[in-house]
Amino acid sequence: MQIILDLHRRSVEAIQPIIARIRPADLGRPTPCVGWDLRALQAHMIGQDHGFATAVAADVPVEAFAPREPSLAAHRASCDRVVEAFAAADPTRHVLLAEFENRRFPLRTVVGFHLLDTLVHGWDVAAALGTEVDYGGELLAAVHTQAELVPGGPARTGPGAAFAPGLPIAGTSTGWTRTLALLGRDPRWTAGTPNHH
Repeated sequence: MQIILDLHRRSVEAIQPIIARIRPADLGRPTPCVGWDLRALQAHMIGQDHGFATAVAADVPVEAFAPREPSLAAHRASCDRVVEAFAAADPTRHVLLAEFENRRFPLRTVVGFHLLDTLVHGWDVAAALGTEVDYGGELLAAVHTQAELVPGGPARTGPGAAFAPGLPIAGTSTGWTRTLALLGRDPRWTAGTPNHH
C-alpha cells in the first residue's frame, strides 16, 4: 500500500510545474478533452481531487466530484487535500465511487485510478499549453500499468466516457506514447486535433 501511496504523491508533485504555468489568459485554450477548454479541464481536476478525498473517508454522491472554480491556489489546495486524505484513509476500506456506477473498490485501486487521472490530465494541460511532461521512469511505468487495466468496449463510447477507444498506435509504440494511445489520446495532439478526456 505504501508504494502506491508514494507513487501517487509523486504523481501529484510531478504535475505542479505544469499547473503553475497556467495563466488567466490560457483558460480559453482548447485541450485534448473534447468540448473542454483549459478552464473546464482545471475545474474538473480540482473537483476530482476533492471528490476522491471525500470518498475515501465516507460514502458521498456524485455531486462531491463536481467541477470547482479554477485557480492556481485552489488547485494546489485540492492536490494537497487528496494526498493527505489517501494517506489517512483506512487501507482496508472499500471506497464507493458514485461516478463508477456506485461500485466499491479497494483503496489501493482507487489510489491507482487517481494516479492515472492526475498524470494523464497533467499531460492534457501541458498539451494545451504547448509544452511537454517529464514524469520519470517509475511514474511512467505505474501509469502504464493503470492504463492497461482500463476496460475497453462500450465503457469507452458511451456518454460521459472517461476515455475514448484505444488508438492503433498502442500496438507498436512504447512508453508514455503507448500509455496515451491505450487511453484513446493522440500523443501528437495539437490545438487543431480533437480528442477525448
